[in-house]
Amino acid sequence: MNQKPPPDLALNPDPSTNHSTNPDSSLGVVIATRNRADSLVRTLRHLLDLPERPEIVVVDNASTDDTRSRLARDFPDVRVVALPRNRGALARTDGVRALRTRYVAFSDDDSWWAPGALKQAAELMDAYPRLGLVSARTLVGPDEGPDPLNDVLATSPLGPAGDLPGTQVLGFLACASVVRRSAYLEVGGFHPLLFFGGEETLLAYDLAAHGWGVTHCPDVVAHHHPDPAPRGGRPARLRRNELLTLWLRRPLPHALARTRRLAAEARRDPAARQALRQTLARLPAALRARRPLPPHLERAARTLDGAPA
Repeated sequence: MNQKPPPDLALNPDPSTNHSTNPDSSLGVVIATRNRADSLVRTLRHLLDLPERPEIVVVDNASTDDTRSRLARDFPDVRVVALPRNRGALARTDGVRALRTRYVAFSDDDSWWAPGALKQAAELMDAYPRLGLVSARTLVGPDEGPDPLNDVLATSPLGPAGDLPGTQVLGFLACASVVRRSAYLEVGGFHPLLFFGGEETLLAYDLAAHGWGVTHCPDVVAHHHPDPAPRGGRPARLRRNELLTLWLRRPLPHALARTRRLAAEARRDPAARQALRQTLARLPAALRARRPLPPHLERAARTLDGAPA
């Protein structure tokens, strides 16, 4: 892609770039799930009640509970993609490919969209051709308290762009995001090396590196009702994937310094030890897939890190 020299924090080098889109202008929803039938049923009931009546695709990551039988019995009109093995976040890409809508909203099996939110997201995508991903404001649990990430995204130092709505960001919550299908598939979707846990930053990097806008639009609202029980191994996966993202896209000295820091923490922290082992096992594959961010985007990432740009 030919690109003009960008301003320091512009996340698209060439705002005039035209990207092709599917002529179908509707918006669908993809849900990736595994062994959470009760939660999935609640989510589907909320989504099926939406006034937008979106097409819904459930991608089942090889569940061993009664997920598939309950879907067949209670939701015969919901399309199901039944995977033979757990593909983690890649299941979302299987769902995106199964849809033919111009825009795709992601829900987890414990999240859904507010009435009117999908219509608003689609209108933003229609109005802003460079917009590749909308990050929504997330309300958590029965009390609908704001997710702390909302304020982090809303106050992003990357600020606004003239050809985009909201605030430019390089992170989001997957279950509160809407993507332009063509943009998502253009960059390859979620990266296979990360599986699950903190996989969003890498996708944001890749969209921005291809010239797509990634923004937080707080008027678009999603609901998230996570299970309060801790998920085993998640802290280690998050640290592993944060580090792998650095090796995949950020300068090598930066990735090496963070790896040394994790190694120091691993001496006393079991989660850090687990994260370090998992990172080192995947490091050869990360180096083979390494594509450093373009300079303008690295400056933006450093700004978000709090380092001098």
